[in-house]
Amino acid sequence: MPKNSPVAIVVLVGAVLFLSFGGGYLIGVSRVSDGSGGQSASSNLSDNQAKLDIVNEAWDIVFTDYVDQSRLNSDNLSRAAIEGIITALDDPYTAYLEPDLYDLGVSSFEGEFEGIGAFVTMENRQLTIAAPIVGSPAEKAGIRAGDTVLEINGASTANMTLAEAIIKIRGPEGSSVKLLVLHRDETDPVAVDIIRANIEVPSVRFEMRGDIAHITITDFTARTESEMSPVIQDLKKNGARGIVLDLRHNPGGLLDAVVKVASHFIKQGAVTRVMSNQGITDTYEVSSRAITTDLPLVVLVDEASASGSEVLSGALQDHDRAFVAGNVTYGKGSVNVLRRLSDGSGLYITTARWLTPDGHMIEGQGIEPDRILEVTGEDAVQWAIDYLGGNP
Repeated sequence: MPKNSPVAIVVLVGAVLFLSFGGGYLIGVSRVSDGSGGQSASSNLSDNQAKLDIVNEAWDIVFTDYVDQSRLNSDNLSRAAIEGIITALDDPYTAYLEPDLYDLGVSSFEGEFEGIGAFVTMENRQLTIAAPIVGSPAEKAGIRAGDTVLEINGASTANMTLAEAIIKIRGPEGSSVKLLVLHRDETDPVAVDIIRANIEVPSVRFEMRGDIAHITITDFTARTESEMSPVIQDLKKNGARGIVLDLRHNPGGLLDAVVKVASHFIKQGAVTRVMSNQGITDTYEVSSRAITTDLPLVVLVDEASASGSEVLSGALQDHDRAFVAGNVTYGKGSVNVLRRLSDGSGLYITTARWLTPDGHMIEGQGIEPDRILEVTGEDAVQWAIDYLGGNP
């Protein structure tokens, strides 16, 4: 399986496509197979080919016999055939990507893009805002976590795929998009006009709260490690005696970045395991870091912590390296990869499932915190600080 895999549930609307642990360009992560096996995919090859021959027969009959030859556009029909296959899988994380959207996915995770600045996902088959980026046009326009997007520029999202919605919402700096949104717990939708912008998105935020370091990771990108290392390095200089690692509303990102962050806190062992469609389990190991810390650690998670943030919090929990507090996480444990087709389009396809080091299935279950918190926002941060001070 490719290494530089995006680990995320959602899409960063703009020039970034946040897909889930897949993408095929992660470098330097150790994987060790446990030797378990499963049925080879090649065993069904002849049966699959027979079924494909039937599809070809139907294709030939349509192009030979259909009454209105002007409606026979091979590009449109081949696209529809692929989309039909994907629809039949009934997997919200597997999608057919048009060439421009495929290129968008390949160029993801650089930490800078043009768009409205919001993470989106499909929730109960509705286009939903997972979280606006702090300071983004989306946040300034009043977009909130949990908003349902009903229309994009007057077009209903009811039958849109996630990919189609991304294309419609994204756009160049200075252009505008109108969204009809329904805020959570409200009954009347509101129209919101948003001017797209070029948005730089630092993935790590840091501040000292007395002698406790509060580190927030918003997502895992190509720049996360370069932002995280100096923070860890300066903990001693700042007099830190504990760390609050805030992963709330973190939708995931690059697996390589997740492993490197985990390796600042865990000295050896597995960060995550992946079980393939053939039943083979591989292990992604801690990578050697020059700068590590053994300071007491509280990890904050919530229901919007997904994929990469679930992998990280699960690893820290399984290694007894951190106390995890908050709410049960999203439960996005699908492994996805991008596969380019010959016309420049591609498939974003679920290929495996992520497990925590101890074998806990993330998909559909999430990470169970060591402590469920009733408090949210700043109150949760203060709770974690008090916990580290011995006053939970």
